[in-house]
Amino acid sequence: MVSFIGSWLSWILDCLTLETTPLNSFLQGLVGACGISVLCNLMRVHLFIKDISKGSEPNSKDRSLHTSGSKGGLGSWLQFWILTLILSLVGSRVASLVVLEFCLRAVSTRVTAGPESQSSSTRQFMVQCQFSLGCALSCSLHFLHEGAPQRLLSLLLAAGLSWLLASRSARLWSHVKALYPLHSSQRYCGVCITLLTSGRSLLPALTRALVLTFSVAAVTAVFTINHHFLSATEALRFWTPLTICYTLLVVYMQDEQSRHPGAQAVLQTVMVRLGGLMVLMLTVGRWGDVLHILVCFLGEAGCLIPTQDLLDAALRDVSDEIPRIPKGS
Repeated sequence: MVSFIGSWLSWILDCLTLETTPLNSFLQGLVGACGISVLCNLMRVHLFIKDISKGSEPNSKDRSLHTSGSKGGLGSWLQFWILTLILSLVGSRVASLVVLEFCLRAVSTRVTAGPESQSSSTRQFMVQCQFSLGCALSCSLHFLHEGAPQRLLSLLLAAGLSWLLASRSARLWSHVKALYPLHSSQRYCGVCITLLTSGRSLLPALTRALVLTFSVAAVTAVFTINHHFLSATEALRFWTPLTICYTLLVVYMQDEQSRHPGAQAVLQTVMVRLGGLMVLMLTVGRWGDVLHILVCFLGEAGCLIPTQDLLDAALRDVSDEIPRIPKGS
């Protein structure tokens, strides 16, 4: 019995074996978690300034948006380090698959969405892309630094810069949440005055940064996946069911979210697309990929559940724009 349990544990550890040294994998996961933190903080800054600029008293949902994620207590730090650990465990192959699935979904939604709903759908996708962004950063770093003689030094530099950006964005959100209404009205603080005059460019700049990040990650994802194949026939045997599966998932998820908009539908689509990817990996993948996808479930939950306020705000923007379409027609 002891030998049986030991063999199973050794098999699981072999499947979860890191592709690089543990320190390199940890630094890649740290960069991904810092990218998620920067995205959430800047999204909160944007939504806060948008609500204040309306000049109306925020309702209860807006107050929850303004207060959540700003205390920086034990829960926020625990979430950050859990995401770092999860992104460190996810292999580059599964991270590449997550990136390609999100890119296909984002491009399909961008093409099919009308011009009147593109801004709100962009905000919704920016909230949903958190774990995919972490995978994009980690798999891009894995590909760009693979075989580099000074890989550890480069990863340390990238992790340091990422930590600095995450700390600055957290301080910006704390400052804006506490002092923006006062400073913007009295023209007292340079940061708040800058946000008051050019705050509308924050979301487009963040969108361009995400597009650039996922464009680079999509290219590196294709090369990373093809690197595991020894022949073109083996690659074709993998890419054909993958493309069909992704296409069907995208069509299903767009139809499901159009019929049942809401945070619950978003969480259900996460289960559907990762479940479909797991079934695909059981067919053409490896056992290690299946275990990494199980880790991805935890990563998606660790990103979406603590940011329900951002998701609700983005979904409210979608529902607010729908009734205005017939009025302008």
